[in-house]
Amino acid sequence: MYIEAEISTIIILILSVGLSLIMSINLIRKRTGNLFYWSAGLWVFSISVAIEVVFAFGIFSDLLMGLYLFLVAILVEFLAIGSVTLLGKKRLSDAYIIFNIAADIFLIVSLGTTNVGDIITQGVVFGPLPILVTIASSIATFPAAILLVLISAISYRKTRNNKLLSIIAGVIVVSIAGTLYIVAFPAFLYYAELAGIALLWLGFVDFKAISKSNVVSHN
Repeated sequence: MYIEAEISTIIILILSVGLSLIMSINLIRKRTGNLFYWSAGLWVFSISVAIEVVFAFGIFSDLLMGLYLFLVAILVEFLAIGSVTLLGKKRLSDAYIIFNIAADIFLIVSLGTTNVGDIITQGVVFGPLPILVTIASSIATFPAAILLVLISAISYRKTRNNKLLSIIAGVIVVSIAGTLYIVAFPAFLYYAELAGIALLWLGFVDFKAISKSNVVSHN
């Protein structure tokens, strides 16, 4: 067991589940397409972090690793689809969803036919992936990451909303965090996830409104 990995993953899990619940409540209230996909993406992120907690405690299986790698990929896709729906172009959204389904099938096949092996180092996901899995993951995540950056930049340019800027940064950091196992310092993966979820909290949660409501309730 590795204390640093255990503590960091548990903290990230608590924050991600909390934000996922808030996003789900907002989805129920507003019922918009972008909130549906963003909420789904955050729940996928929470599940992937829960698996990281399991890894941090020294528990490993090929099935869990395959599920983790799949979730890391579709996490980016959900966040990107949510951003694409903001453009209000149904044909584009439908075409991108179809592309993602095809990419996910390819990823599932690659994970099912390739032995990833134990790539856990010091309780952290760290190690090279098989070439087929790397290609399949890249097909799923690279277009999504590009779309996230482009659409986020367009949205911020229109609104100049600082909270949106925090959401943009958080989404991008969370999206790329799953690929950071190739960095020489493995724990950086979880530092990036922690930074990303903190930025998302700052963007999605109106702390000023919460503090004002608390003041009113006490008066």
